[in-house]
Amino acid sequence: MVTTAFQHLRACMVMLMVIANTVFWGIPVHIVALAKLVAWRTDWENACARALMRTVRGWIGGNLLIQDLFLPISWDIQGTEGLRPDKWYMVVCNHQTWADIPVLLKALTDRIPFPKIFAKQQMLWIPIMGSALWALDYPFMKRYSSTYLAKHPDKSGLDLETTRRACRKYHFTPVSILNFIEGTRFTHEKHRRQRAPYRHLLRPKAGGLAFAIEVMEGRITHMLDVTIVYPDGMTDFWAYLGGKILRVSVKIREIAIPEPLLQGSYTDDPEFREAFQQWIRHIWQEKDALIDRLIEHDASAARSIES
Repeated sequence: MVTTAFQHLRACMVMLMVIANTVFWGIPVHIVALAKLVAWRTDWENACARALMRTVRGWIGGNLLIQDLFLPISWDIQGTEGLRPDKWYMVVCNHQTWADIPVLLKALTDRIPFPKIFAKQQMLWIPIMGSALWALDYPFMKRYSSTYLAKHPDKSGLDLETTRRACRKYHFTPVSILNFIEGTRFTHEKHRRQRAPYRHLLRPKAGGLAFAIEVMEGRITHMLDVTIVYPDGMTDFWAYLGGKILRVSVKIREIAIPEPLLQGSYTDDPEFREAFQQWIRHIWQEKDALIDRLIEHDASAARSIES
């Protein structure tokens, strides 16, 4: 009872500090974003874009500092060697909870270009954060169910067009494009409904990923396959803020995208589409096996301690 009350108190405190940090940095973010919007010279617009990124790094850095100071997390982050902040990357990751976002920022900030996330359109309406993400040229994706698309076929392909418009803006400065290709957070109910051929993952959706690589026109040649495991069990974001998650394991694997998959049309070429899907399914099988090994290793270590 006392422990639970303390966790709720800590979660409230951490959330209030994150909100305060967001408001503090949100003001200059919006000022610079407005200046970028009205800039009529390319060099001014580029200068505003650089200032915007520096401001956002302050925002993220503040949130990470709050996390480090108040959350008792033991981090196991592997695979960051050789990552470069001046290189374009595609980043894919398994998705379990909103906590995945601060975990990824902890693992990747200052090691690769600031990640652009394919965000759900609902995030646009979050005060300050939504408009800040818009100013940073984050693509907002609107998800439709298969039932809705069957009734409204004109809505099919809108996410791909959103991807095209967003990625064209990323041609001139190195960026990392983060995509949770499962399309939604993992739950056992979703896993059951999908009949997914994996133990710990949902089925990956390759279309948006392939389309982003195609639109980037050869700038993205490597993908970072990030695997997040919570050894003490998956939980919700509020429990994360309350300090219930004590250990986080992050494994990063840099994969060269096969050259044949850098040139082709996912929408128009069935053979290319099948090859790309097969490549992603293979990566997902390896990720599922890695999660199995990490969980088993942790369980074995726990049994050794008990004995």
